[in-house]
Amino acid sequence: MAVRRINLALQGGGAHGAFTWGVLDRLLEEPGLEIAGISGTSAGALNGAALKAGLLAGGAEGARANLDWLWQQVGAVGDMRLTTWMAAFTPGAGAMARALEYNMPFSLSDAASRVVSPYAYGPFYRNPLERIVARFDYDRVCHHSAPAFFVSATNVRTGKVKVFEGDAISTGAILASACLPTLFQAVEVSDPDTGATEAYWDGGYTGNPALFPLFAPELPEDIVVVSINPLVRAEVPVTPQEIHNRINEISFNASLLRELRSIAMVRDLIDDGRLERGTMKDVKLHMIADDGLMTQLGVASKMVPSPVLLAELKSAGRAAAGRFLHEAGPALGHEGTVDLHGVCD
Repeated sequence: MAVRRINLALQGGGAHGAFTWGVLDRLLEEPGLEIAGISGTSAGALNGAALKAGLLAGGAEGARANLDWLWQQVGAVGDMRLTTWMAAFTPGAGAMARALEYNMPFSLSDAASRVVSPYAYGPFYRNPLERIVARFDYDRVCHHSAPAFFVSATNVRTGKVKVFEGDAISTGAILASACLPTLFQAVEVSDPDTGATEAYWDGGYTGNPALFPLFAPELPEDIVVVSINPLVRAEVPVTPQEIHNRINEISFNASLLRELRSIAMVRDLIDDGRLERGTMKDVKLHMIADDGLMTQLGVASKMVPSPVLLAELKSAGRAAAGRFLHEAGPALGHEGTVDLHGVCD
């Protein structure tokens, strides 16, 4: 069987990253599929770190086990099989998301985040993700072996994207990539080459995820974007929660759309003969998404990692990846399956 080499671009979106967990779980089962490069932001960076460390430790099964461990930690449960069983007796994901959005504890914490700075907690401040991120196996996460791994964060001072790779990936770099400024204090990371220390916020503002690191000549042309932020919502948001959520979605998709437009422009120049083939990388873009599900969810389900909802998202991710492999799998290595002009125009 011929090996199909792909790159993965993993979006951020808080607890909705459990959808990506399911996508990866299914892709890792596929024979003859090799993951050559990973670019991740926020939850995508956590998924990418668990994926790479697991692959190097124990191949596909090691990666699946490591991803299971990650999301058990995020959901603070010991056995996700229990939550999968419970999902059959709970409301659908959309109903659960709305219930979370209007419950009193979330409403109070959401309101507080808009008027109280995360710096107001002084010495009592703790980043809740640190207990998980610090436990990654960084000898493997940072290893030069494939897959190549890139983590994006936003430089607070310059507003530019910072891509961490190799030995520069650390607990701080991944926490920086997942640092929502209304919830967490900016994460300071030192540059090992210059010694300079910079403060970073969530990478979603400038690269969700950054695609350009995957244009390296040694990496394959196929890039599979795992999308967890809907590009389109049919309904105009009217409640404060809906408005806030849509603002975040638009902000976090803007950087991806810019890169997709650049890819479309290069493809057009190559197809029209105005750019010699081989001069620039002819990226073949693919996407795994379930916008029907994601448009039912909102900001609360991103912030509150309900174990049952995580299990539902994993199941949806596996199903979406299965559909992708069936419908678009034969195109891998031959042509892209995303209508770039349809998405970007």
